[in-house]
Amino acid sequence: MVDGVRPDGEREWRLLSAAEPVLWQHVVDQLGTAVVVLDPAGLIVAVNPAAERLLGRAAAVMYGQDLHDLCHRDPGGTRIPRERCPLLKALAEERSARGDDDRCLRGDGRLIPISWSATPLTDDGVSQGMVVLVVETAADRRARRERAERAERAEQARRVERAAHTSALESLTERLTLLAEITDVLGETLEVDEALARLSRLLVPRLADWAVVDLRVGSHQVHRVAVTGPEGRDAGQEDWRGPLPSAGDAAHSPLVQVLNGGGPVLQDRADMDAPPDSPLAAVHSAFLGATGAASVITVPLGSRRQVTGALTLVRTDPARPFGTGDVDVVSDIGRRVGLVIDNARRFGRQRAVAEAMQRNLLPPLPQPGRIQLAARYQPAPAGSQVGGDWYDAFTLRDGTLALVIGDVEGHDLTAAAGMAQLHGILRSLVWDHTEPTGAVVDRLDNAMHAITTVPTATLVLARVEGPDTGPWTLRWTSAGHPPPLLLTPDGNAQYLEAGQGLLLGADLSAGGHRPSAAHALPPGSTLLLYTDGLIEVPGSDLDTGLGRLRRHALALAHEPLDTLCDRLSSRMTPGSTDDIALLALRLPMP
Repeated sequence: MVDGVRPDGEREWRLLSAAEPVLWQHVVDQLGTAVVVLDPAGLIVAVNPAAERLLGRAAAVMYGQDLHDLCHRDPGGTRIPRERCPLLKALAEERSARGDDDRCLRGDGRLIPISWSATPLTDDGVSQGMVVLVVETAADRRARRERAERAERAEQARRVERAAHTSALESLTERLTLLAEITDVLGETLEVDEALARLSRLLVPRLADWAVVDLRVGSHQVHRVAVTGPEGRDAGQEDWRGPLPSAGDAAHSPLVQVLNGGGPVLQDRADMDAPPDSPLAAVHSAFLGATGAASVITVPLGSRRQVTGALTLVRTDPARPFGTGDVDVVSDIGRRVGLVIDNARRFGRQRAVAEAMQRNLLPPLPQPGRIQLAARYQPAPAGSQVGGDWYDAFTLRDGTLALVIGDVEGHDLTAAAGMAQLHGILRSLVWDHTEPTGAVVDRLDNAMHAITTVPTATLVLARVEGPDTGPWTLRWTSAGHPPPLLLTPDGNAQYLEAGQGLLLGADLSAGGHRPSAAHALPPGSTLLLYTDGLIEVPGSDLDTGLGRLRRHALALAHEPLDTLCDRLSSRMTPGSTDDIALLALRLPMP
């Protein structure tokens, strides 16, 4: 049974999901007895085919209806007042109940005599509703008297049947709950190792005593990447991990069949006694023997067209073997895990391409006389997306040093490609022009719409003007980017908040222009240009990040420039999910 929400916003419990038709059929559909499942409010959430036939209504019509109001009547055909209905009373008191002399109003208007028995459904002591078994009885009391001598045996049989069905429903609920939890857990990460670790923690010991994951790496290589067993038996698990020997194309062992595109395999102890027919099968057989396996399920990860590996689950208790219902559940888990692994590999390939593009486009820094330059690029943490951060520093035609820091919107290969486009366009626009930085940024904005597919971006364009011996002046424009930070030898740290304009891609009003700003740079000062990944941390606001950057930068201001960049990145970024670009300049002392 899985949690859901009805169209009216109230919560309901559905017995099944669309992904589990086989389990539903095995548990309920084959019953000749009508089964109706009620939620705590007495509303119908599930019926079996026998109930549809007995009540004379289709399941879709009955879902969400109040069972009592819909068809429960007294022997005279009158609707029983709700306060006197034994079924509703049992539902409210969360206890079992039965009735032998009631009537049911069918969908075709016929009134039929029925008997019913109801059993509450609970989950960790919390009521989830009730299962009601409904049986049509003989129309006259004479027939009921004739069956009276069999009543005790029949009642006992009904109790056993109710217990069996309730146990089956509880087992089904546990399986579906496990599936839902696995789906949630696998959706939280794109890292294969982390996904498999989380999966193993859910499977052992709830569904199995041991769990093994084997992944294909290349066309003929298989690695055993995860082995999880009971607590206290971790010491030998590492011995079973690592590359596995060749399977061979002609081998027929269950693991080899699954890895070669076969379907799920269920094995008992007798099946496992067959001699292995390949080196890989021999290793796997030895593992099963070491664990004391009594029942084993092996399923493919992914689909038969795209098998990325195999999942093997082991139970060691002969009294608790796997069944066909377990095979269905584990097969569904295998499909989901295979999809996660395939997505993670695709993401990893795209991430590697984007990171390589970013690093290759980050240019070597010039050596402008006695001015020192240093820069760092730090990709987003593993499992996060790739961004479009970049820095640049180059000498203009007139000998002036240009500095750029920027961030393109997006976190994928497209963002990295957009960064490359802006990088090249900006260099061509600024190299031989002496106009104010704001005018250059405005021209870049116009070109960005016409030449690139970048929707929005932020950047700071700056020029360091002055002879090699000083004095120096910084002229800059910021297009929606965090302000530069200036550290002076007297121990002060100042954010240069002038020169702020709209980000690239924003609609400037008619005739509007981005401002330019200027600020004298004292000898020995340090200028930091950075992207927002350095100051933005989940759960923290921007002012807090800026304050943290100021404190750490001041504490490191006396360090060599390369050391400052290294330590600043490591101090500032715990918990960050974004990539970081940092460009630092230090002026010489007189």
